[in-house]
Amino acid sequence: MTDLAGVLFDLGGVVVDSPLHALARYERDHGLAVNAINRAIVASGATGAWSRLERGELELADFYAPFEVDCRAQGVTLDGARMMDYIAEARAPRPQMLEAIRRIRARGLRVGALTNNWKSERVGAHPLREHFDVVIESAVVGLRKPDPAIYELAAERLGLPPERCVFVDDLPGNLKPARAIGMATVLHRGDAEATLAEVDALLR
Repeated sequence: MTDLAGVLFDLGGVVVDSPLHALARYERDHGLAVNAINRAIVASGATGAWSRLERGELELADFYAPFEVDCRAQGVTLDGARMMDYIAEARAPRPQMLEAIRRIRARGLRVGALTNNWKSERVGAHPLREHFDVVIESAVVGLRKPDPAIYELAAERLGLPPERCVFVDDLPGNLKPARAIGMATVLHRGDAEATLAEVDALLR
């Protein structure tokens, strides 16, 4: 019998459409190299505009100019506001994931969302809030994945020790710190059925 009692789901790329897909569409539509934007985000590091946005240190209106500077430093020229429009247009929930979350909660298990977001996204009143016991938003708590502190906080908010939690994310780099504090992890590779089967096997 498993001792796991809760599941934390990433939102973008797991429960809703991935922002990475939106970035890929922007790149295709605007003649940018594949993955150019994400590489620029990674290169800007913890002090870059994207990281500051997700920690709630920048309002969206104040994000565009420094983000464009960060991108130009990596040879990428873009319109930050238009890029964010692409992301906003690609956040449809995945019904199969919402139904799985409902079933998990119906078993008496705790379910939370752990998401990197920004203040324009109805921060503190997430549109999917009703589907979860708790929602941990980076722009609210001032921490973002993969900072180990946000995983500790998420477990605390879920009311469970980390070793009794499963964390599901579509980015391997976000899973590593969760494993380091004792969480079981599941990498979502785009196949909802396979991901949910792996979660279910852990919870048995």
